[in-house]
Amino acid sequence: MAEKLRLGIAGLGTVGTGVVRIVQRHAALIAERTGRAVEITAVSARTRDKERGVRLNAYAWEDDPTALALRPDVDVFVELMGGSDGPAKAATEAAIAAGKDVVTANKAMLALHGQQLAETAEKNGAVIRFEAAVAGGIPVVKALTEGLAANEMARVMGVMNGTCNFILTEMQNTGRSYDEVFREAAELGYLEADPTLDVGGIDAGHKLALLSAIAFGTQVDFGAVELEGIEKITIEDIEQAADMGYRIKLLGVAQMTGRGLEQRMSPCLVPATSPLGQLEAATNMVVLEGDSVGQIVLRGAGAGEGPTASAVMADVVDLARGIRVPTFGRPAQGLTKPTPARSSVPAPYYMRIELQDKPGALARIATVLGDAGISIDRMRQYGHVDPTAPVLIVTHKTSRSALNDAIAAMPATGVLASDPVAIRIEEV
Repeated sequence: MAEKLRLGIAGLGTVGTGVVRIVQRHAALIAERTGRAVEITAVSARTRDKERGVRLNAYAWEDDPTALALRPDVDVFVELMGGSDGPAKAATEAAIAAGKDVVTANKAMLALHGQQLAETAEKNGAVIRFEAAVAGGIPVVKALTEGLAANEMARVMGVMNGTCNFILTEMQNTGRSYDEVFREAAELGYLEADPTLDVGGIDAGHKLALLSAIAFGTQVDFGAVELEGIEKITIEDIEQAADMGYRIKLLGVAQMTGRGLEQRMSPCLVPATSPLGQLEAATNMVVLEGDSVGQIVLRGAGAGEGPTASAVMADVVDLARGIRVPTFGRPAQGLTKPTPARSSVPAPYYMRIELQDKPGALARIATVLGDAGISIDRMRQYGHVDPTAPVLIVTHKTSRSALNDAIAAMPATGVLASDPVAIRIEEV
């Protein structure tokens, strides 16, 4: 049997303790499947005496994660601290500089610094693996870098934040408002310390940027991801979408177009009968479309101790087997700097507009849409309550820029009772 593969784990929160449990519980199984023993030699966390429910006394302790990364008895640095900068980045850079492989679940760090870290790793003969950073237990990074490596990818799409999917499906299933379900998500511990990372689409945007880089051979460009959260979605939107045969999801889409690389994370209407439309609770789903394979749907738990720790260990097992793939599936020096698409591929849009109950109000809105080159597919009024008249409009395919121009012109009509809401209808 080959020499042992020795791990140093920085971060002993939910995921870190989950990794420890897997190594302790399945040491023999892992050795059988890799041909070498995998063991933990040292760990690091902010608090040494905290009760974590796992045995740690057999491992060396380092208060400083950088010191852990540089220990001579650590072959693979497992970074599970989180944070785009600070100790996580410093320790990762130290490990790479020492020629050590890194396994991380840190989507924010890679979304912001992935290109630099990947180039440095390759110069030093090191590998960065990050299956756990994208979709919890779903092996989507491995699918893109290995299983679909012979495909030219057409589109990557998915629901990549379980918290948002929980909120939207609970609204759908219970008829409760966004604020009510948001409070429940907070009580259940689903929300990040800064909730805007979840409901604002930032967390999912990080994941989309990483998958996009792998799929299209580009440098990670999180700054070009168009972000829109779910905060404006109302129970009325949920109900009206259902009446039309749709469900609302926070959907990430990345595709290479003639205008450049389109990356967006925003609420979309998807067919209720589609795999994405049927996705419930805090589950994730990623849809991959390749020129040879067609469409592949991957579904599973997007967070939690077990699924995320499983993804971490999948990377460790690959390293133990000697499988070494460039960080983003191809050499970092060869990744091109993407040209961001200035506008998204045209699509139909759902619009909810609350109008003042005045004669000719609807005609004025229709005129504004027509002046922007937007034609109406269907339109109806619902729930008329004086002094306002809510109106639902579904457009034919149009660009988001044209729609934005129309929305910007609507206040001048003098008939708006509140800001319009526009949600893309995505073909899936």
